[in-house]
Amino acid sequence: MKKPLSRRTFSQLAMTPLLAAPSVLRPGTAGTAGSAGAAGAASGTAGAAAPAPAQSARAETVRAMRRAVTFMDGTVSYRGGYVWNYLPDLSASWGEMEARRTMCWVQPPGTPSVGHSMLDAYHATGEEVCYRAAERTGLALVEAQLPVGGWNYIHDFAGEESLRDWYATIGANGWRLEEFQHYYGNATFDDAGTSSAAQLILRLYAERRDPRLGRSLDRVIGFLLASQFRGGAADGGWPQRFPAFPGSVSRTPWPEKRPPWLPAGIRHGMEDGEYTQQVTFNDDVLGENIKFLLMCVSTLGRRDLIGPVVRAMECLRRMQQPAPQAGWGLQHLSRAKGGRPAGAPAGARSYEPRALATHTTQTNVQQLFHYFRLTGDRAYLRRVPEALAWLESCRLTNEQIAGNPLLAGRPHPTFVELGTNRARFVHRFGSNIRNGAYYHDHDHRDTLSHYSGGRSVDVAALRATYEELAALTPAQIADLRARSPLSPANVHGGRIPLPRYFSPRDLQLSDLLRDAPLPLPVVTDAEAAALVAGLGTRDHWLTPMDAVTNPYRGPGSTEPYDGRAYMSKHVGDRRDTSPYNPQDPPLEPPYRPAEPPLCISSAAYVANMAKLVGYVAAR
Repeated sequence: MKKPLSRRTFSQLAMTPLLAAPSVLRPGTAGTAGSAGAAGAASGTAGAAAPAPAQSARAETVRAMRRAVTFMDGTVSYRGGYVWNYLPDLSASWGEMEARRTMCWVQPPGTPSVGHSMLDAYHATGEEVCYRAAERTGLALVEAQLPVGGWNYIHDFAGEESLRDWYATIGANGWRLEEFQHYYGNATFDDAGTSSAAQLILRLYAERRDPRLGRSLDRVIGFLLASQFRGGAADGGWPQRFPAFPGSVSRTPWPEKRPPWLPAGIRHGMEDGEYTQQVTFNDDVLGENIKFLLMCVSTLGRRDLIGPVVRAMECLRRMQQPAPQAGWGLQHLSRAKGGRPAGAPAGARSYEPRALATHTTQTNVQQLFHYFRLTGDRAYLRRVPEALAWLESCRLTNEQIAGNPLLAGRPHPTFVELGTNRARFVHRFGSNIRNGAYYHDHDHRDTLSHYSGGRSVDVAALRATYEELAALTPAQIADLRARSPLSPANVHGGRIPLPRYFSPRDLQLSDLLRDAPLPLPVVTDAEAAALVAGLGTRDHWLTPMDAVTNPYRGPGSTEPYDGRAYMSKHVGDRRDTSPYNPQDPPLEPPYRPAEPPLCISSAAYVANMAKLVGYVAAR
């Protein structure tokens, strides 16, 4: 029987010695073969001439990568799946929230991210152990794939009952994590979960044409086509979740007893009701889905997917609002509602008001640049100047930035009010999900720490890119079109291979052009040696945890809390299961600042391996 998840508090964790997890491998895994290969390599050097220093450094790095992959696959993973962070003895683990040992997190940097890293390691080293680990992770995702064809944020290998219990306890009490407070049983496009999983399945299938992966690939392609809106203003877009769940929450509680200091004239709640069925730009849902479909066009020759790709591009262009507020919101109404037309910006979670979003507008402008490179169609550039003019018009004032430390270095507001062009700021009161709530107004002070009220939008860089693209000659545009997956020449037999490496940085649509450069990190001998040395004899890296959580202790109190200690913190009182920085807890007993424990981090593993991949691939 598996050891149950630790329910120790963080204060107890901080006083507990952190032990390196034992290097236990499953019998018959690729990890065993890798160990044998290392031993054979060592014995084969006896009496031989010393290798050249560069060859020796590369060989040592490859051996280290094999050890790291073997440990993650054989010891850390659960049936090939991963979460985000683990205590070194594996007694507790976390995804975006506290996780159970039987869970895998599909959201990056979870299972797909680690799988991509392992496949990258295989491409750089040729080590079969790396491929087998990536394949095992891909098959874990096949098991986690929902019947509809997509993925939820998380999967529990212990079964549906265990997952429902997690949602009803840990998930339901994460005050700021509204997507985990209710179990819908459907798939999500949020946080690139379905897209990143689908991309790994596609990459693995392209390697060896495993029919198990092929069947999974067919299902997820069918899912993307079935979930895409058809007809009307929303045509070509995607919702956040699919299929629609009839019991989805359409409003958030507004406590009857509220602090006396709460200002008048505030707005609150989910202003447009159930938000998961609106056209979603949040976390680049549209861009991620287009990217995967284009990969399928390139790799599989699926010419039938070009139509859905073009419809999605046109949806983004169509959803741009009229000047002078020529931007986009996180979400847009998929159909008319309450006197507002389909395509109008919509509210989402209770801390995402109905408004335009500057960071989403920046992302969508960048997407238009990619669409132009892929198609050569200047229509995708036509209204970019309007978007840039709007972004210039809604900057924060110096007084607003000076009056709120959380806005430092962020010259644009996150949300801009429709019509007035004034910044809207989100706040909260209370101490937990049962006695507190979110609201928004024009006050720039006391904003949320977990969802920034300001954004760093580089309008100058956007304008420079626009001018560069607008100045391209017809011959240059024709060259881009000839290298595009959408080009008839490439559709009819001239397939474009996938980029060789996925983990060094997030791939953009323009990276899918034929012969597009994809720079690897430049890593010196000293940097590579330091990473190898960091594995020690443990075969894994240890990293300070970026967040900890309170263990589930039951629902929070409904008694009103009139203080302000939790307004600008990642967590509420001790009944809140939201992650938070242990060095910056609420200034309310029994919280106290503490150093974070060390952990095995999936994100750190992927980042470190990307550097080693770059080092080995360059030699």
